[in-house]
Amino acid sequence: MKKNYNYTRRKLYLPEYGRHIQEMIDSLSQIGDRRERNRQARAVIAVMGNLFPLLRDTADYTHKLWDHLFIMSDFQLDVDSPYPRPTRQDLTVKPRQMAYTQSRIAHKHYGKYVERMIASLSEVREPRDVARTVDNLARYMRAKSYEYNQEHPNNEVIIKDIKRMSGGAIEIDEVALNNLRSDYKQHFSARSQKGTQRQQQAHASRNRNQQHGRVHLKNGGAHRNSQK
Repeated sequence: MKKNYNYTRRKLYLPEYGRHIQEMIDSLSQIGDRRERNRQARAVIAVMGNLFPLLRDTADYTHKLWDHLFIMSDFQLDVDSPYPRPTRQDLTVKPRQMAYTQSRIAHKHYGKYVERMIASLSEVREPRDVARTVDNLARYMRAKSYEYNQEHPNNEVIIKDIKRMSGGAIEIDEVALNNLRSDYKQHFSARSQKGTQRQQQAHASRNRNQQHGRVHLKNGGAHRNSQK
């Protein structure tokens, strides 16, 4: 007996329908009478619909079945469809190529948005707004630099980077930036150690107060007993 394995058969266009539906569609092209071919095509559409009954409530469900019929026939089946016949070109349209920005980032640890914000500051005419924005940018740049390099840069480095990225178009108050208080200047582990030391000191003081209260009560109780 000759064995018929699937790997020796031709590839299915839509494997979810199975090989039996594929063979039924292949047999439609061999029917010479057009009326009979249309009747058999509608019968195949009904069988295809029975395979996925839960999808009947979806929009254009019948339209999709007819499209699948033509796809499985390799667009060679000549039957009367209630919907426009799809073509191979309609289903193989290449998507539009997306345009990617190829601009170079001068300081990757700051990011591209910092460069854009600094570039946009050259168009601001109000000195107060520029100074306030530069202060906020300096704090943010210091934080991002710590995340990237695991060390906090000096204010002179931040000022130099802002001047370089702005091309000298922004007037920077260096004295104000040098006196700018940084919330990220202290290392996280040092801050956690300091917090732990404070908790230990508070716990020790509470223990001393409790011990002092117990000694006071003990002495007071002994004094009352001596009077009796």
